[in-house]
Amino acid sequence: MRITGAVLERCGAPAPYAESRPITVGPLELDEPGPGELLVRVEAAGLCHSDLSVVDGSRVRPVPMLLGHEAAGIVEAAGPGTATAVGRRVVLTFLPRCGSCAACGTGGRLPCSVGSAANAAGTLVGGAVRISRDGERVSHHLGVSAFATHAVVSESSVVAVDDEVPPDIAALLGCAVLTGGGAVVNAGRPNAGETVVVVGLGGVGMAALLVAQALGHTVVGVDTVPAKLDLARSLGAEARAPGEVGGLRAPVVVEAAGSARAFETAFALTAPGGTTVTVGLPHPDARAAISPLLLTAEARTVVGSYLGSAVPGDDVPRYAELWRAGRLPLDRLVSDRIGLDGLPAALDRLASGEALRQLIVF
Repeated sequence: MRITGAVLERCGAPAPYAESRPITVGPLELDEPGPGELLVRVEAAGLCHSDLSVVDGSRVRPVPMLLGHEAAGIVEAAGPGTATAVGRRVVLTFLPRCGSCAACGTGGRLPCSVGSAANAAGTLVGGAVRISRDGERVSHHLGVSAFATHAVVSESSVVAVDDEVPPDIAALLGCAVLTGGGAVVNAGRPNAGETVVVVGLGGVGMAALLVAQALGHTVVGVDTVPAKLDLARSLGAEARAPGEVGGLRAPVVVEAAGSARAFETAFALTAPGGTTVTVGLPHPDARAAISPLLLTAEARTVVGSYLGSAVPGDDVPRYAELWRAGRLPLDRLVSDRIGLDGLPAALDRLASGEALRQLIVF
């Protein structure tokens, strides 16, 4: 079928992206779903730093690539061997899970080996590529490629949700909430009543803040952008700039900025016996300096958490229920709603640090 999508033509283009234009929006061909695959009409897709990291070259992927990894949509067709009903709303998640590799046996602590290999190759699980342009392959982005009117995905990349969960909320569940919330719930595991600090209040960090609050924790948000600190305060959290954290220590600190400096800040804010959870994805060449002595002398733990150490089929329903109960105001994460043609300017807003979650709405 013919679809319209946003294709990254080259990695590492210079900012501002509204001028360098590394993304083109135009017609593409999408094959029908194969065995174990679904055709999804995309309703909403979020723009995330993981998209930006491919555009700016921090995470090199095979191009041309149809971007987008956080989304929700309606199943319009199903390939052989699938169980998801046509007509269901689904959350698209960026790490398909085979369910049988050793990594899948860790309960979310390690990313699926099979899904990770497919993501690196720009394919669906099993090696298929369903997108083309003028007869030439266009790679899939993290098994989703949601910056388009439709997507063909592996069934292991979706989680069905009730229709009462609107598409803009459902889209956020697929990355921002799974990653940020999971950093708290699955990796940090604060005890009841403990304070949680979140360093970096972008979409993922603010989601971590909201989930921690929904579970009854006092939360302190740390960021350099005054508007993000104001938003955190309006959500009921304490908020401080990095220069205002003297004396602050917490048993669980989440780093969600994706920078070495933020990681160092998070480590410094972690109390003796506490856990520093890092979910940010800095440039591969970035290096941070921490004291190994403190790890031993203060019995500290540093945990890396990919996709919030989540099992999406278990975790997405948990967050949907918190939203349904009125305890997770995810609408506050949305800073802009745009169309596909607004992507270059949206990337610039994201790179500048001013945006939380910008949603492409179809």
